[in-house]
Amino acid sequence: MDVIHLLAQTIELGGSDLHLKVDSPPRVRVDGVLVPLDEPVITDDDTETVLHIVTQRTPRKYEHFVNTGDLDTAYSAPGVGRFRVNGFRQKGSISFAFRYVPALVPTLDSLGLPNGVRRLADEHRGLILVTGVTGSGKTTTLAAMIDHINKTRQQHIVTLEDPIEIVHTDSSSIVQQREIGLDVDSFHEGMRRVLRQDPDVILIGELRDEESARTALQAGESGHLVLSTMHTIDARETIGRMIELFPPDKQLLVRQIMGNVLRGVISQRLIPQVDGGRVAAVEVMVNTARIAEMIRDPAKTDGITKAIEEGRVHDMQTFQQHLVSLVLDGIVDEDTAGAAATNRHDFELALGRAQRAQQAAAQAAENGNDDQAGRLLRATGAHSLRVSGS
Repeated sequence: MDVIHLLAQTIELGGSDLHLKVDSPPRVRVDGVLVPLDEPVITDDDTETVLHIVTQRTPRKYEHFVNTGDLDTAYSAPGVGRFRVNGFRQKGSISFAFRYVPALVPTLDSLGLPNGVRRLADEHRGLILVTGVTGSGKTTTLAAMIDHINKTRQQHIVTLEDPIEIVHTDSSSIVQQREIGLDVDSFHEGMRRVLRQDPDVILIGELRDEESARTALQAGESGHLVLSTMHTIDARETIGRMIELFPPDKQLLVRQIMGNVLRGVISQRLIPQVDGGRVAAVEVMVNTARIAEMIRDPAKTDGITKAIEEGRVHDMQTFQQHLVSLVLDGIVDEDTAGAAATNRHDFELALGRAQRAQQAAAQAAENGNDDQAGRLLRATGAHSLRVSGS
């Protein structure tokens, strides 16, 4: 088995991931679906060979895998590209998941991210969290935000990643990327030292426990901009999960600190587009005075989603609002959006209201009332007139 050949096939098919499992053919994820390659089934010898190939420059990671059965690393396949690699044991054999990392650093514009993401990337201090399930594009969004800062400010950016995926080149700023297991022993060790390195911006790969969350909040309090990720589905759950990382006797104090330090939460889900490929449905919460009060008061936290829905003037949007917009713009079909919605029934009601508003906007435009048409169109969240059945 030639792993570089398999990785090349992954790129040629437009795939995002390559999966290798013993006694199964290689499979590539294309537009969210796993497709088997016309290749022989994988053997134990094949996966042992792959393990040695992907850890040849990081022997400590090979030793870690032997001791724990888990591997997180990055691999640059000659002439093909860069991949994030996760290795693990199952039923006594080794399996791998390779995630393709584009060579070009993505930009906010190229990803089509909403204005609220740029607004948060322009912050100079505090904590910003990018959240979503595994494979929802969190790393790509963070990379685009770091790229924006790198090009628009003269600052020192330090990242702690496990592993380094997208590689940044110095522009107006300098970017120091530290890989766990290669440049520093652990997240905890890296975070203890990062504040001594004169950073302006700190990227932490993931907030996993009380210590990492506490360090992130302290860095945000002391005037740094901190970006990180969590495996949560929306802003309200993110705030709850962050608070729950701390013991009960500290949670009220953490709420007060978060109300002051948190700048925003970006949550996303990748969903199939009508014309192929996938697009990010994004919720953006910006920490206004109203939302800060809801963070501080446990009795008011459930109102955060409603506050986001009503926060368009601050470039906020809920998942539901963005899904409705994607359907009205013809980017995603209604059934796909409904399946991705937090509550399908609520989504369908909101879409019906928006479609009626679009029809009213189209009628107003036909009658020459462009101002009224524009107001109706903006209320739907769509970017162009597109009336069902027309």
